[in-house]
Amino acid sequence: MNPDSRRNEDRLFAPRGLLGNAHVQSLLTSGPWRRHRVQRLAAAYLGRSQRELIETADGTRLLGFRNQSAAASRRQAQVILLHGWEGSADSNYLLSTAVAMDSAGFDTFRLNMRDHGSSHHLNRELFHSCRLEEVLDGVGRLRQAYGDRPVFLVGFSLGGNFTLRVAREAPAKGFQLTRAVAVSPVIRPRHVLDALEGGLSVYESYFVRKWRRSLRIKQALFPEDFDLDAWFKLKTLRGQTDWLVEHYTEFPNLHEYLEGYSVAEDYLVGLETPTLIITAADDPIIPERDFHELPSEPALALDVLPRGGHCGFIENWRMDSWIEQRLINELCPLTKL
Repeated sequence: MNPDSRRNEDRLFAPRGLLGNAHVQSLLTSGPWRRHRVQRLAAAYLGRSQRELIETADGTRLLGFRNQSAAASRRQAQVILLHGWEGSADSNYLLSTAVAMDSAGFDTFRLNMRDHGSSHHLNRELFHSCRLEEVLDGVGRLRQAYGDRPVFLVGFSLGGNFTLRVAREAPAKGFQLTRAVAVSPVIRPRHVLDALEGGLSVYESYFVRKWRRSLRIKQALFPEDFDLDAWFKLKTLRGQTDWLVEHYTEFPNLHEYLEGYSVAEDYLVGLETPTLIITAADDPIIPERDFHELPSEPALALDVLPRGGHCGFIENWRMDSWIEQRLINELCPLTKL
């Protein structure tokens, strides 16, 4: 892994003024100001989206949205996109990236993880971050259905963590990805939880609010399966996660659960899928040191930019995203028009 192997255009992200602030970057990317613009630009794309259910080998049903590129020069290549925790296929960053890839000629598939977006009714059991097998199988089915054409996997935050795990496990499952890209991925979950507790309260409050909404929906759909009244009285992510781990997972404690989806230490040793991690040194949620402690693997490249916040990389007050052009620059050379 060579963190200095960036091409010239990858050094050009240099936000000015307030946009140079990590918190401004992190909050803008999913905020309502950007959402209005993303929804307007995505209107035609969303009108062409085809809703699709993927049933995995264990019976899990995952909801996704497929688009064939409407660009004049279609690349005959597909990008599968994974959102972050409590995001969805329609999150600002995911939808904006999908539209950019569509315009560049890529077919796209935006995959909702279990209990994200409008998919709570599809499976009785709760989502948790160690449910790799169903995402791995879902991505594998999408990959196989696309034939021998290039297929890329791109994930953000927790979706970036899943992307790294899918990239690691794909060959053993009998499928190959042309390239995987993880943007601001979770590396060691316990460090993320520490950062959320020790940082600005707005981040923990954001996730607590969205998680509470999600579990209210789940409990209303399956009242005979979930008694979450005690959980709703808890106020912190650590307390909430600890309670759910104890009552609704097979893990003996919080530590074992958090380590269960860690990609730190030697997890990526032996990685075969060509994989790129893009992150920012000023990310307020994912500690920079976690990236520099990853193993040196020929298939793994790392770009740590000085600024960008968490899944931010907003270039200007028009809410243009640098990461989208970065992805296009990365993936286009691996395809044919």
